[in-house]
Amino acid sequence: MSGEVLVEVEGRRLRLTNLDKVLYPEDGFTKGDVIDYYSRVAPVLAPHLIDRPVTFRRFPDGVAKAGFFEKNASRHSPDWIRTVTIETPGSTTGAESLDFALLSDLPSLVWAANLAGLELHVPQWTVGPRGAKRSPDRLVFDLDPGSPATVVECCEVALRLREVLVEDGLDVVAKTSGSKGMQLYAAVTTSTPNRTSDYAKALAERLEREMPRLVVSRMAKNLRRGKIFIDWSQNNPNKTTVAPYSLRARPEPTVSTPLTWAEVESCRSVADVTFTADDVLDRVSTHGDLFAPLLKKGPKLPA
Repeated sequence: MSGEVLVEVEGRRLRLTNLDKVLYPEDGFTKGDVIDYYSRVAPVLAPHLIDRPVTFRRFPDGVAKAGFFEKNASRHSPDWIRTVTIETPGSTTGAESLDFALLSDLPSLVWAANLAGLELHVPQWTVGPRGAKRSPDRLVFDLDPGSPATVVECCEVALRLREVLVEDGLDVVAKTSGSKGMQLYAAVTTSTPNRTSDYAKALAERLEREMPRLVVSRMAKNLRRGKIFIDWSQNNPNKTTVAPYSLRARPEPTVSTPLTWAEVESCRSVADVTFTADDVLDRVSTHGDLFAPLLKKGPKLPA
């Protein structure tokens, strides 16, 4: 693949640059490979990004160098990229609002990949036609292992957490973080911004009482060694979580990968649930979109 090429993607013209640049040095995975991955995974990824403002984590010089988060898409985007203005009080940039990109189609994803936007992070809420925030429609639990615990222990906690959520009438799906841990999600219907966070905190505290050897619900790092921190705070409307099927900036091009519950139950090593871009494309061919339940309207959260 050449270093630069002008392409047309579903009627949109894009100049793709530095395609031969290696972004994952240990693996030899190039910017062209990144664009190819996002192009091929778009049919299952794009539906999960519809109307969700995207925060990019960009690595123009590859994952061996420091990357940076970018929220203000308007500085780089062509006029056909849909953006939404979101208030950002307390932003480190000092801006009261920023223009976030909405990546709901193949051209938009290719554009983001060409910026070396390796990681895509989204909130658990969507915006309406005029950009107003809706109440959260997804519940998330971020399971973060404190060394020497690993994703293996995360899977043990995930199975118990799933039992509780199913008892409350929720359809639960799981994915790796693409890094050290994993996340559980459920589609929900809420009427207030903090409802999911309050519910998630209560469940995290419940599991800490039930499984004190393995679970902690408090953020203090001195409490987390050898345990799984159930980060309920990811439901805060001001926070984002890595999107399903997003690449991660790790030594290899690992992906935040949806899992079957059979895989969660049988996990015995980190390698059992570590997947790279090529693995994920094969998995999509086999399983389709394991996160499809999130695309349906979810039930109301119980009291």
